[in-house]
Amino acid sequence: MAGPRAPESQREMLSLVSARVRDAYVRKPFYVEGALDLVSVCREMAGQGLTSVLVRDGARLGIFTTTDLRDALLREVPPQQIRVRDVARFELVDIDADADLFEALWRMVQHRVHRLLVRDGAEVRGLLGQLDLVSFVANHSHVIALQLDEAETVDALREAAQRIDAMAVWLHADGIRVERIARLVGELNRRLFARLWSLLAPPEVLAGSCLLVMGSEGRGEQILKTDQDNALLLRDGTDVAQLDELAARFNAALADFGYPPCPGGIMLTHRAWRATESEFRETIHRWVYGGDPDGMMHMAIFFDAVAVAGDAALLERVHAYACRLLTGEDRLLSRFAAPADQFEESSGWWARLTSRADEQPLDLKKLGLFPIVHGVRALCLRHDVRAAGTAERVEALVAAGALDASLGRDLSEALHYLMGLRLERQLADRAAGRTPDNSVRPAELSTMERDRVRDALAIAKRFRGVLRQTFRLDQL
Repeated sequence: MAGPRAPESQREMLSLVSARVRDAYVRKPFYVEGALDLVSVCREMAGQGLTSVLVRDGARLGIFTTTDLRDALLREVPPQQIRVRDVARFELVDIDADADLFEALWRMVQHRVHRLLVRDGAEVRGLLGQLDLVSFVANHSHVIALQLDEAETVDALREAAQRIDAMAVWLHADGIRVERIARLVGELNRRLFARLWSLLAPPEVLAGSCLLVMGSEGRGEQILKTDQDNALLLRDGTDVAQLDELAARFNAALADFGYPPCPGGIMLTHRAWRATESEFRETIHRWVYGGDPDGMMHMAIFFDAVAVAGDAALLERVHAYACRLLTGEDRLLSRFAAPADQFEESSGWWARLTSRADEQPLDLKKLGLFPIVHGVRALCLRHDVRAAGTAERVEALVAAGALDASLGRDLSEALHYLMGLRLERQLADRAAGRTPDNSVRPAELSTMERDRVRDALAIAKRFRGVLRQTFRLDQL
């Protein structure tokens, strides 16, 4: 007798977790030659019942869809005189047939495409379409992405923001690894910020500025909505004071979407984080050489900055300037790295993780996450390594010979375990009506969880020792 059937959403997610691209419905490739005219191409598509075809044009391989046909018909040239290679798109996004379906989902969201070219080695297997994949995802991540891209009002964006939270909770409940959830949520959040900015800012501001997200959002490691960390870089000569109202509307809208204002004021509404390129350089110089005790932490927050809208060259130039100030300056690098070792550890935290009765919370961020994140950030600055997320930075440092490979693996595993445990506890707090934070209580953990927390915090502690030696923190 057959057992009870799993709920539909669970069965779909099991497919998403375990299935490969080759297991999905991959449409067989149908080719046309690039020199063929559009009328002939449409005749072929109609005969095959297709909405897209692959286009061969010498060594190039492209795609032609009914959307491309719509755009081509707006030309003044009759369609029978238009060669398909002139309207096809040749920048295809591909994926290996053995990749898992979540990777396919990620690439569609990241590149904003509806189809992926599926390859099996050198062989083209066909096309994986969005509609063929979306059935695997009950919360329809693509629908969220499309809703963000097509939103014409702030209210429409608010609805999409709420769905991002629901999607993250659902993916976690169904066993998706925390780093994958963070990557997908980060991409959708950045798209949300960019769309909101485009709805609020006038064209001249959009063209002459660069909207930044920083901190965990910039690193792609934020899942549940936490404090806003954003900034605006403007071209020199812009009247920053005239943007007061725009900045207030932007930050207020994000707060309404569920992104709390930053208690430290790291938002567009604060003048220091809304500045021209020259002004921002002066601010960075003060952070590094001035007496502000928070200067280096502000540098650290800015180091994680990612451009989400506007002229990204503004960020590239200012970021390069900031790195030049610190590169090769051992004393300054030591000051930058020092916060990774700033939190005093309770001498009994190790023993507390063996007790089932300990109700005192342990702060996962202070004891584990922050030392790893900031220590890796400092090493990247020291070795001129540029990568967005902490795990990617660890990988780049290992590849550059700046970090022991075994320690690198341990750091990535500890990071992801602590991120996952924090998320689990935050969701439990939210369900119980409590304000989520970064703490866990040993009494609420299973024996296996306590062992894993102890191992992860031990790795963070060992890494702090490496940082002390590397940056000579005992000499500060």
